[in-house]
Amino acid sequence: MMQAEYRAPTSVDEAVGLMAGSGGKGRVLAGGTDLLVQMRAGMQVPGLIVDVKRIAEMTSIVQQDGDWRIGAAVSGAEIHDHAGLRAAWPGVVEAINLIGSKQVQGRASAGGNLCNASPAADSVPALVAAGAVATVQGPNGRRAVPVEQIPAGPGRTSLAPGEIVVSLTLPARPKGSGDAYLRLIPRTEMDIAVVGCGVNLTLSGHNCVAARVALGAVAPTVLLVEAAAKALIGSTLDPASLEAAAAACRAACKPIDDKRGTIVYRTKIAGVLLKRAVAIAAQRAGKH
Repeated sequence: MMQAEYRAPTSVDEAVGLMAGSGGKGRVLAGGTDLLVQMRAGMQVPGLIVDVKRIAEMTSIVQQDGDWRIGAAVSGAEIHDHAGLRAAWPGVVEAINLIGSKQVQGRASAGGNLCNASPAADSVPALVAAGAVATVQGPNGRRAVPVEQIPAGPGRTSLAPGEIVVSLTLPARPKGSGDAYLRLIPRTEMDIAVVGCGVNLTLSGHNCVAARVALGAVAPTVLLVEAAAKALIGSTLDPASLEAAAAACRAACKPIDDKRGTIVYRTKIAGVLLKRAVAIAAQRAGKH
């Protein structure tokens, strides 16, 4: 592994300045569970490592006006242990807690999982279904970016040179809301998703009045499946509406054949997971 300069700034401005001045050779170190592995494999050869774990804004969880702001470098273990966040967004927390083993959870972050830009990232479909927004800062200031717009392809993001993801904000939830994330993996744990599905619902009585559906591992980037949400909204989540939403998920899939699953298999499973995730999200919505 080649040597790289290491810096640990204490402010976002300082981190952005370091990244902007790195000539494109800077890499952010949040948990390091992807970056360090990639460096050892020779897949990443950064000239500068910017460790953001000393930046308070990037390592804290804050609730404000019903919104939840999660610093991009907050570990999965810290997120799991936050009772308020877990009660408000159980599906998002469960998805983040599927990243790696218990040991990895002590380091891995949702911000790092997002910026690693794997099509099979577990946290991203749940965040997209939740309507999460990333706060991005760069040399030209701050901007708010819907999470689904951050990944640009396998291993690539839409971030401009010098930009970093500072935090992820989950919106305030109306009464009667619930979310869920499910994935299919070949083994019982610590594996990469063959398909992942995030669902976020709001119910009024027995009627679905709002929905977002997202799929992972079935396209080069996570998919926000608006047609599936449209099939659910205005329904009582009856079998016909669920099948219409499942069909929309299958239609949206653009998967590949690989050793973990075929195109046909992944496409079918997307519809199966949609129905199961809706059931869990609806049950949770009934409790809020």
